[in-house]
Amino acid sequence: MITTPSTYSERDAKSRGPRVMLYSHDTFGLGHLRRSRALAGAITAADPTASALILTGSPVAGRFDFPTRVDHMRLPGVIKRSDGSYASRTMGMSIEETTDLRSGLILSMAEQYDPDVLIVDKEPTGFRGELLPALEQLANQRRCKLVLGLRDVLDEPEVLAAEWERKEAIAATERFYDEIWVYGLRSIYDPTQGLDLSADVQARMHWTGYLRRDLGRLDEPPEQPYVLITPGGGGDGAMMVDLVLSAYERDPQLAPRAILVYGPFLSGETREAFEARVEALNGRVSAVGFESRIETLFSAAQGVVSMGGYNTFCEVLSFDRPAVIVPRTTPRLEQWIRASRAEELGLVAMLDENRDGWTPEAMIRAIRKLADQPSPSAAFSEGLLDGLDYVTERVAAILHETPRKAAE
Repeated sequence: MITTPSTYSERDAKSRGPRVMLYSHDTFGLGHLRRSRALAGAITAADPTASALILTGSPVAGRFDFPTRVDHMRLPGVIKRSDGSYASRTMGMSIEETTDLRSGLILSMAEQYDPDVLIVDKEPTGFRGELLPALEQLANQRRCKLVLGLRDVLDEPEVLAAEWERKEAIAATERFYDEIWVYGLRSIYDPTQGLDLSADVQARMHWTGYLRRDLGRLDEPPEQPYVLITPGGGGDGAMMVDLVLSAYERDPQLAPRAILVYGPFLSGETREAFEARVEALNGRVSAVGFESRIETLFSAAQGVVSMGGYNTFCEVLSFDRPAVIVPRTTPRLEQWIRASRAEELGLVAMLDENRDGWTPEAMIRAIRKLADQPSPSAAFSEGLLDGLDYVTERVAAILHETPRKAAE
């Protein structure tokens, strides 16, 4: 853990407060936005003079509460089609026009907000290279430190290497970024393995630990005991939800009851069909569409059944809940890699499609075992959940190293 002053008292009293801008492309799901929101909240809480602005493409950004001195700007949305191509979400524009519009907005906000630190989530060049003009501008001005933040797992090394070569991401990382933060531990997994990064870039890497979830004020939890079922954003969670409902339908004695949070992207006819099945289970399963403060449900759950996204995994660790991870394997192996490594370390159990089978019987066994499954803390390693502390200390160090722009 690095050590830096806990306040910015050494800064010129006439200088304006630090400004941190965070970029998350958010073409799918909630992960990037939720990670950026957690980082922004921690940074502004650590320094009461700092502010943060999140640029996000998430269509549900407005449904979240943001901490004091944290705001967000919604970029025009895009959707990913089943064939892997992208389209504008709502504006009736081509994907090229939408990307140009987003790029112009990002550049304008970088110029007007004038950040001291830019934290980019996962994509070094942004969606379809939309971030490059802003990176050029900020790098030329030399007043803003550029940081690339990477989750603990990105994809299979060979697949990731081909993707970064296609996007010219390695060149952008080498040229623009002052630091690379990995929100995990190298002893668990190195997301950059397989990437041809120079020794200079590797020297700029910081392993922060996982991003702890806020354990502050919580609402009154539901009646206990219950198992929390969460597919994250829900856009790819229909299979897991179907499996859980099938387990409760197959075994009338399966307990405890389940609380299911669909996520904002599981909707339409699929959601309606699930609602009918939940109703038929007569209270053994209850469901809500979206819960912006899902932390309350985590806090009192006997156990958790979830997919293997980064943010849900951090919540499992933070609230120390026994968990069964049901990882997707397409379009990336990211969730499977994370879940299999976590199971190997004794942090969670995994329901693997090939090893265990995705059957009602397998899910019944997994839910029953949660009552006796050890909590993740039984296998915690040092520094596992230090990510937010590390980040806030790193931001403090960066701001002390960088000359501040005086307030006008």
